[in-house]
Amino acid sequence: MGRPVTLFTGQWADLPLEKVCQKAKSFGYDGLELACWGNHFEVNKANDAYCRAKRKLLDKYGLKVFSISNHLVGQAVADRIDDRHKSILPDYVWGDGNPEGVRKRAAEEMIKTGEAAKRLGVSIVNGFTGSPIWHMVYSFPPNTPKMIEDGFKEFAKRWKPILDAYKKLGIRFGLEVHPTEIAFDIASAKRALKAVNNHPAFGFNYDPSHFGYQGVDYVKFIHTFSDRIFHVHMKDAAWSDVPTEAGVFGGHTDFGSNGRYWDFRSPGRGNVNFEEIIRALNRIGYKGPLSVEWEDSGMDREHGAKEACQFIKAVDFAPSDIAFDSAFEK
Repeated sequence: MGRPVTLFTGQWADLPLEKVCQKAKSFGYDGLELACWGNHFEVNKANDAYCRAKRKLLDKYGLKVFSISNHLVGQAVADRIDDRHKSILPDYVWGDGNPEGVRKRAAEEMIKTGEAAKRLGVSIVNGFTGSPIWHMVYSFPPNTPKMIEDGFKEFAKRWKPILDAYKKLGIRFGLEVHPTEIAFDIASAKRALKAVNNHPAFGFNYDPSHFGYQGVDYVKFIHTFSDRIFHVHMKDAAWSDVPTEAGVFGGHTDFGSNGRYWDFRSPGRGNVNFEEIIRALNRIGYKGPLSVEWEDSGMDREHGAKEACQFIKAVDFAPSDIAFDSAFEK
């Protein structure tokens, strides 16, 4: 039997959770990864009764939950805050918009997210961290090594109290390694781990779609961080093999625009080699869910989500428990 295939509800937060449950069940999903926005999982309301009601709703449709995700608030913990954040944060986290106040309230909300996860009965919180140094990703005016090191130190200072709280709760945080975060490739993920002294509550929500177009080895990432893959997103991306109008940085164009070097695709319709990912996950012993984060600007999402569920279930397989040539010994 393969791993459970779940649907991340972040891209469906415009719909009430029960409607998403109905659709996910009809598409063939085994469960949901609940986003902490919309009405899917509201951290400020998530007392025991609220969590029991969410479980009851999922049970009604035969759906499981293995994790919750709070990317939007997590982004504000270590970021350079500006008006963009106002549109993604709850009003009570944004407050008066003073950057340091926003960061502190975001950190408090991420601790509350861990507490809510425990009440719901899950042990993984996925999300973003934000980054005080993403604006320095291209080094001009020239960065100094100290500026980058100070950025990792600031990330650690802001996230260690959250991670310490998670450790006490028995919760693990999975950073979705992603451009604009403190870790966006293998090299920066190593530095992020080092910055928090390999904190046991800090690991990764693996998502290959953010690596391929950067030229990052997305299979090597699994082997490099074999003990830190806490959760897995199955999302695809397509990138060009010829020069394009808008390159890796996107040219300030919208997703789905003609002439982009890369774009997100429904699983199985891009360049990501999912079979090699499954084989790598088998090698490291990952037995958790495969969560579809469905994003494809050129496809109807209901068609895509149903197709994606079928594709992931077809591509997944259990590892062998015997050597294929052991029968020769008999």
